[in-house]
Amino acid sequence: MLTHPTLDQLQALGLQGMAKAFVEVDRHGDAATLGHAEWLALLLDREVAWRHDKRLSTRLRYAKLRHQAAPEDIDYRKPRGLDRRLFETLLKGEWIDAHDNLAVCGPTGIGKSWLACAIGHKACRDNRSVLYARFPRLLEELALARGDGRIASRLKSLAQVELLILDDWGLQPLDAQARHDLLEILEDRYGRKSTIVTSQLPVASWHHAIGDATYADAILDRLVHNAHRIELDGDSMRRCKPTLQA
Repeated sequence: MLTHPTLDQLQALGLQGMAKAFVEVDRHGDAATLGHAEWLALLLDREVAWRHDKRLSTRLRYAKLRHQAAPEDIDYRKPRGLDRRLFETLLKGEWIDAHDNLAVCGPTGIGKSWLACAIGHKACRDNRSVLYARFPRLLEELALARGDGRIASRLKSLAQVELLILDDWGLQPLDAQARHDLLEILEDRYGRKSTIVTSQLPVASWHHAIGDATYADAILDRLVHNAHRIELDGDSMRRCKPTLQA
């Protein structure tokens, strides 16, 4: 007789995990075998797990990661210069708390984007806000936002995310507006949030790629001097079997 009123109350309070556990325990007849403390502990454990899963799902949906990359699937056996100890340290996220940056460089197909997304996925698990963007496409989006008056709110959203992943940086020369936009993004985030940049170009070539010495000095000062670096080399991972992970 108490099942339906209790279930209704749990749902009314937004305790969806507890409500589901309540139904399952009742359905399988396990309630009689549990003491009051065990019953409550089970419901609470399920509520905590449900909230964690919901929060992670929301984080991942907002992040829009290019790859469904999980840290557990990283292939450290591939000879490409990936330092396992360094990468596992980066996965812990202390550098994000310190508002440092990360540069991941290497030839096409070596797994730069995949590794960046793996770090992003772990950051989402740790309840950090993450946003992935291909840098060329982001510049196009900012140009459209400037045209319809949304540029201020778009830049504000980029400034607030705890970990911003800028993928495929340096694929094309930057024009004056692109340099300005990039500097604005990095200025807003410098010392406050963390940014991952992936590039086929080595860091030493970034100054030239920016195309203007004054902007290059300002941009790299905010991006590189506090950046951890992963420099990869080797054959393309895309030549491997599809079942292999990055």
